[in-house]
This record gives sequence, C-alpha cells and structure tokens, in this order.
Amino acid sequence: MGKPSITSRSVQRADGTTRDDELAVEEPLEIRLLGETLGVTLRTPGEDEALAVGFLHGEGLITGIADLGTVVHCGKTTDEAYGNLVEVTPAPGAHVVLKRVDRTRRLTVTTSACGLCGRVTIDDLVAMAGPVPHGPVLDRALLAGAPERLREVQARFHRTGAVHGALLLSATGAMLASGEDVGRHNAVDKAVGRWLLSGSTEAPALLVVSGRAGFDVVQKAAMARVRVVVSVSAATSLAVDTAERVGLTLVGFCRDGAFSVYSHPERVGP
Repeated sequence: MGKPSITSRSVQRADGTTRDDELAVEEPLEIRLLGETLGVTLRTPGEDEALAVGFLHGEGLITGIADLGTVVHCGKTTDEAYGNLVEVTPAPGAHVVLKRVDRTRRLTVTTSACGLCGRVTIDDLVAMAGPVPHGPVLDRALLAGAPERLREVQARFHRTGAVHGALLLSATGAMLASGEDVGRHNAVDKAVGRWLLSGSTEAPALLVVSGRAGFDVVQKAAMARVRVVVSVSAATSLAVDTAERVGLTLVGFCRDGAFSVYSHPERVGP
C-alpha cells in the first residue's frame, strides 16, 4: 500500500472555532539509477514511479519506455520511511549515458560551487534535446480553455489548495496524462511519466501548468517534444529565452480567455 497523498491537521479559525483541515502530504523521494542516487525531491506521494520515469526522461537519461527495466520502491515495508526511495533499472541493452548521470547529480544537489549561467544552461539543453519539431498550429480556443481542462483533473488541489497541476493534451485536445504535486516540476514529471508508461502513440502537443513557467518546465517540455506550453501565471526570463532558442511556443497569463505569447507565435491559430 502506497503512502497517503492527503492528511489532516486540527486548525483554529479566526472566530476561535477549531476544525480538521485536509493538507497535501510533503515527503522526500530519493531517485536511484543503477544504485546511484540521482537526486532527492520533496513531493506529494502517489505516482512515484511516473515521477521517476518523467524525471529520467527530462534529464535525457532514457529516451522512452523501451529503456526501462524495472521501477520499484525499495526498502523494508516495516520501515517508517518505506515508499520514499525509488530504484530504476534500465532494460537489458539500454544505453545509459554516464556523463548525463553525472550532470544530473550535479544539478540536483545544491553546492557552493555554482559555475553555470543562463546561456550555458540553454546551450546544454539544446545540445541534449535539439530543436522542437515544427507545427502544429493550435486553435486559440484550445489554448484559452486549457486551464479549465487542467482544473477538471486537479482533485487534490480542490481538497487541499496546496498542489500544482500539469496536463498533457494532443493537438486535437485529447487528454493524454496529468499529474499533481507540491512541486511544480514534479507535477510535470508525473504527467510525462504517466504518458510514457501508458504506451500511448499519440504525441503530446500541449503542456498546461498551474504555476509559473520556469526553465525547468520548458526543459521537460522540450525533452518530451511538446510544442506549446501554457501557464496560468507568468514566465521567467530564462524560460522565455530557452523557449525561443529550442523553438517552443510559450504562453503565459492564460486566464479568462486571454493570454500572452512569449515565443514562436506561429503555432497560435488565427
């Protein structure tokens, strides 16, 4: 049995009354590949396997479901921390690029030896992911209505108000996969991971996110070959520069039928 994603605590309200409030669970998850720790992220338990798969795909360590052998929780089921460690084993014959493993560990562990800048970060992604393919042109109504589609699958947010959401849609608006998590980037990993694990042959054209569009969201979208990212909030400078460079359409402040296009508006229909 997996760890719960929602718990409750007693709270006192402004009028002096008390009640139980539902809270999103936040616990660490360690992701290992071939016995090596790639990183530790604070996440909402649930869909941990999808989170690990999406994370590995976003870092360029796997290219698809064929590269996966097993994705399992490790440890003793009697341990309190059981469920907070996921071990990934590649499929027989799968080629893991060891220098990317080193890069992933370097970027997911905070140190005092910070030597990267925005340009180097973008160059690194372009070298790893390459440019996003051209097309398709998406209907403006599909973009404008994307946040509402996301809200429809945010069950944990409606109960707790404390988790981000991510949704993958096809060019025709079909829902392919979704994810919810206290971490914005984790929600994207869960959505991408669930899409990969589903074995779907339909490519995601649109990624909708509930928080701001930062570099991490654009990176994961580019690695998944998503053409358009829609955010209900703002975009960061590095996200815009990266989207422009890799050929991705970045849309922000998508609310109440209006939105702002930061890069590659040619995919936005008339």
